[in-house]
Amino acid sequence: MADAALRLKSLFEQLLGTPVPVRIRAWDGSEAGPPDAPTLVVRNRRALRRLLWKPGELGMARAWVSGDLDIEGDFYAALDAMSSLVWERGDGTRTLAEALRDPEVRSAVRGLVKLGGLPLPPAPPPEEVRRSRAHLHTRRTDKRAISHHYDVGNDFYEIVLGPSMVYSCAYWESPDGTLEDAQRDKLDLICRKLELTPGQRLLDVGCGWGSMAIHAAREYGVSVVGVTLSQEQAAYARKRVAEEGLTDKVEIRVQDYRDVTDGPYDAISSVGMAEHVGSTRYLEYARDLFALLKPGGRLLNHQIARRPWQDESAYDIDEFIDAYVFPDGELAPVGTTVTQLEGAGFEVRDVEAIREHYALTLRRWVANLESEWRRAVGLAGAGRARVWRLYMAASVLGFERNRIGVNQVLAVRTPEQGASGMPLRARTWN
Repeated sequence: MADAALRLKSLFEQLLGTPVPVRIRAWDGSEAGPPDAPTLVVRNRRALRRLLWKPGELGMARAWVSGDLDIEGDFYAALDAMSSLVWERGDGTRTLAEALRDPEVRSAVRGLVKLGGLPLPPAPPPEEVRRSRAHLHTRRTDKRAISHHYDVGNDFYEIVLGPSMVYSCAYWESPDGTLEDAQRDKLDLICRKLELTPGQRLLDVGCGWGSMAIHAAREYGVSVVGVTLSQEQAAYARKRVAEEGLTDKVEIRVQDYRDVTDGPYDAISSVGMAEHVGSTRYLEYARDLFALLKPGGRLLNHQIARRPWQDESAYDIDEFIDAYVFPDGELAPVGTTVTQLEGAGFEVRDVEAIREHYALTLRRWVANLESEWRRAVGLAGAGRARVWRLYMAASVLGFERNRIGVNQVLAVRTPEQGASGMPLRARTWN
C-alpha cells in the first residue's frame, strides 16, 4: 500500500508541532495534505536523510538543490507557507539539542529514520561551498567568494537580469513598468544624488558588468574607474565600454577596493557591494572610501539591510545563503551601517529606504529565469539554476514581509569648516 506521504505528513506534524501547510507527494506516488495547497514533492528517501543529517534550512537547501525535493504549484505561496517552519530564524528559536529533549520530537525523528532507510549522510551537492566559520574577509577569501557568485557565466546572468545587466534593486515608478526602465532610473537616481558633473572622477566600487560606469560617463560626462574582483564581469564590462565608445572615459579594473590608491575622487558609488564586506571589515571599508574622496565629495552606499535583533551577538549568517549564494556575505541593520560610516568621518545626509522596489525587481528576475529555464540549466547546470530560483524567490518574500530591506545612504566627506555642498532641500532628485 502506497502511504509514504501520509506517514511523512504525520511525522512532520509530530516533529514540528503544527499542521503541515503544504500538500506532500512522496516517491511512491502517494499524496496527503490540503488538496488546494502547493505540493512539496519528496522524490526519494535521500531527501529525508538530508533533513535528518542537517535539520532545518541547510538540509532543505541540499535536498532542493540536488533535486530530491521539488515544489509544484505556486512557488511563492509554498515558500511563504514553509518559511516560518524552515527559513525564518531569529531570537527565541529552539536549538536542535533543545528540540530533541521533547519526547514527541524524538519519536518523530525515529520514525523519519525508519522511513528514510539506511542512515548514511548523503554528500552535499557540488554547488555547496566549503565554508569557513571564521569569515576573515581577506583579499583571498573575498576574491574566492565573489568568483563563486559572479563567475557563473555572463550568458546566465543575461537571462536573469535582462538587457540592463544591473544586479541590484531597481527604482520603480510603477509596478507595471519595465525592468530596463526601472534599472535606468535607479542608475540616474544615483548620479543625481552624487550631483555628477562633466569632468569629475567617479569610483564605482563593485562595478559589476559596467552599467553604472557606462551610464555615468555617457549621461553625465564623468571619468569613471570601476573595480570588481570578477574576471568574467570585467571582461564583459570592458567589451560594453568599447561598444559604447567610452574607452577614454571608463576604466574597468580587476582590483580589490582596498588596493585603489589613485584618489582623490569627486564621488564614489558602492551599489550592492557592501554586503560582501563583513562586519569585521566594515569600518575599514568606510575609512578606505573616505580617504579616496576629496573634501566635499559624496558617497552613495546602496546596501541590503536586515532587521535588528534584540541580542545582536546571537546573529549568525544565513546557512543557505552562506553555503550556496554569497559565501561570507553579511547583512547589518541600517542603523549599524550609518554608525560605521559616521565613525569613519562621513556626514550622513540622506537615507532612502526602497524595500518594496527590491521585491518588484526580484519578481522580474525570477520570471526571467523561469521563462528560459531550459537554457539556464544548459548554461549553469540544474543545481545552480535551482539555487538561484530558490534564493531569489525567498528574497522576494523577505522584502515583501519586511524581514530584509535595502537603503541608499548618501554621505559626504564634509570639510572641517562644515560646508557640505548639499542644497537646503536635499531631495532635489525626486
